[in-house]
Amino acid sequence: MANQAVFSMRRGVKGSRKRTPWLRWLVFIVLIAAASVLLSIVVFRYVNPPITSVIAINKLRGASVQQQWVPLQDISRNLPLAVIAAEDGRFCLHWGVDWSAVKEAIDEGGGLAGFRGASTIPMQTAKNLYMWNRRSYVRKVIEAPLAYLLTIVWPKERVMEVYLNIAQFGPGIFGAEAASRHYFKKSASKLTRREAVLLAVTLPSPRTRNPAKPNARMLRLANAVERRLPYIATRADCVAPPQR
Repeated sequence: MANQAVFSMRRGVKGSRKRTPWLRWLVFIVLIAAASVLLSIVVFRYVNPPITSVIAINKLRGASVQQQWVPLQDISRNLPLAVIAAEDGRFCLHWGVDWSAVKEAIDEGGGLAGFRGASTIPMQTAKNLYMWNRRSYVRKVIEAPLAYLLTIVWPKERVMEVYLNIAQFGPGIFGAEAASRHYFKKSASKLTRREAVLLAVTLPSPRTRNPAKPNARMLRLANAVERRLPYIATRADCVAPPQR
């Protein structure tokens, strides 16, 4: 019996040794992926991302993609203000995650399901850069630390610039410049306040909302966002200093 026990222990040790290399490889791959993402965040502070995961997924599916990168100063001031008013009212105040908005979303959403609707602009930027569109708790858990990293490494102007250039505004339409030209036949630098608001309320559902042909629900949302703009203008100096 003692010999059998010793033999079983030896077999267990051998089996664990066989499995150990797989675990080591898994840890190695995770560490390499994390290091690559961290390095890319540092690089993308200065270099425009050549592609994003969401755009890559669209291209792999055979969809056409419209995108034209423009610097933040070549985008109408109306658009970052409208996006902050619609998506992330405390954008200039938080460090990546707005926990007060998370708590409010959880309370209003009836539990943790509400957390999925509390994305900040840094969280959405991280999602567009590195992840996928389908909502899940796993994605949210990854988004939060990435949003903190983006906010630590990038100034808020860079966060907004990248977001407005990679956000999806329609089927295959990415970035403010492509969206402005597609829907309003003008450069993003020429967007009016109303056009900017309509683009901003398109962001949560870019595949079903058309800012050039807004339905009744879009118009109600746009009116609500537009009423917030004077207040938001006093809190958005990190990307849109008050006009004199």
